[in-house]
Amino acid sequence: MNRPAAIPDSHRDLLEGPIDVALVTVMPDGQPQATVVWCNLEGPYVMVNTMKGFRKEQNMRARPHVALLAIDPTDALRWIEVRGTVELIEEGAQAHLDRLAALYTGAEHYFGGVVPAEYAHSEEPVIARITPVVVRPEGCR
Repeated sequence: MNRPAAIPDSHRDLLEGPIDVALVTVMPDGQPQATVVWCNLEGPYVMVNTMKGFRKEQNMRARPHVALLAIDPTDALRWIEVRGTVELIEEGAQAHLDRLAALYTGAEHYFGGVVPAEYAHSEEPVIARITPVVVRPEGCR
């Protein structure tokens, strides 16, 4: 397995949150599908959380190639694109989702803090661990 492409220190803040990021997956017909997501970095990996059965999860499970675009909210000329491959991970997904909820909203828990608690009965979180293959940073601080 190849080493993940490095996220430069100059742009790590754009992927460490709480900046909304565009995640692009590939639909069954080959068309791109973009969704706004929360993310964070864990080592060399970009970590996203979604729910089993959601369109982006289905796309990543069937076609594990994605792109992410994070734009500096204070300078649109500073951004980073990450293209990579995805591994879907169920273990620890709820705890990861709660960490993202705290990072992005200040809520202690996603279910009952960000969305109604009853959603926990019908939605099952899953982590999308993205291994960067191509990293394109633009702009500087």
